[in-house]
Amino acid sequence: MHGRLITLEGGEGAGKSTQAQRVCAWLRARGRVVELTREPGGTELAEAIRALVLRRWTEGIDPPTELLLMFAARAAHVRGLIQPRLAAGVDVVCDRFIDSSYAYQGAGQGIELRHVQALEALVLPALRPHLTLVLDLPPELGLARARQRGEANRFEDETLAFMRRVRECFLARAAADPQRCAVIDASGNPDSVFAGIVAVLEQRL
Repeated sequence: MHGRLITLEGGEGAGKSTQAQRVCAWLRARGRVVELTREPGGTELAEAIRALVLRRWTEGIDPPTELLLMFAARAAHVRGLIQPRLAAGVDVVCDRFIDSSYAYQGAGQGIELRHVQALEALVLPALRPHLTLVLDLPPELGLARARQRGEANRFEDETLAFMRRVRECFLARAAADPQRCAVIDASGNPDSVFAGIVAVLEQRL
């Protein structure tokens, strides 16, 4: 039996990390073996790359460098954790995955779609999420939530216009692939958001 890859996507402050933990608990309560992971990150090498990506460098990180680092981390993550777990029958719940590269480095940073697609073809020639939960909320609310946490990363410093482009991309990708994606209203409290997620899980899984 192969495991299922379930990814959570969305802008800053959408509550992905909290809801990813709840999804894991929901699956375990139904007898599944589950591993929670994140991107960028998930393995020792990928976590080291994550630290490079999120750090505020004096000279900054130009968009092509950022994109390549993200896919380097993803390659290590997929081969070092995701594929072995799925092959062993473990469900993998991942906080961010491929859609974030299209939204942040593509729509947000303005990198042409063909470049993201080429790296996806190299790193993920066959792997696709079984289900992607897109946690959607207005960027104004999301950025306010993220900054209230007091540990803002480099992406949380981005402009409102940037985050609007990111949101539009997530919604467009979800609309283009409704069999894989489900959009969840993330503007409410964590319990109401999770109720929306459970409705999708019960229907899709």
